[in-house]
Amino acid sequence: MCDGVGVGPTQGVVMQRFHTATVAILMLAGISAATPAGAAATFDGAWNVQIASSNSACGGGTTVSIGINNGQVASNNPLMTASGRVADAGNISVTLASGMKHAVGFGHLSSTSGSGTWRGALCSGTWTAQRI
Repeated sequence: MCDGVGVGPTQGVVMQRFHTATVAILMLAGISAATPAGAAATFDGAWNVQIASSNSACGGGTTVSIGINNGQVASNNPLMTASGRVADAGNISVTLASGMKHAVGFGHLSSTSGSGTWRGALCSGTWTAQRI
């Protein structure tokens, strides 16, 4: 923390505002992380996710099945792991891994469908999802 020693009046004000903003951001992050999964549970169930890339070197795309339970993303597929979280408003972040390949995706779900973008080490693209 800044104790103000050796800091001019303007620098002290800037440091105090920075400290206040940092504390506020951390508090908001804690509140969102502590939010009960009740609303996120709206998205619970099985989903089919179609993954596509506009780069032909990345393949023609694939479909994977994921499950959501209390807002937590998982997969029962032994060849691919999925992890992530769905927020109360439907915003989703997910990581898919298969062997050495990893990709992260972000997007939005409604009660029956969703869409977003994904990015891996060499490829990127879009995804769409439908509740099964």
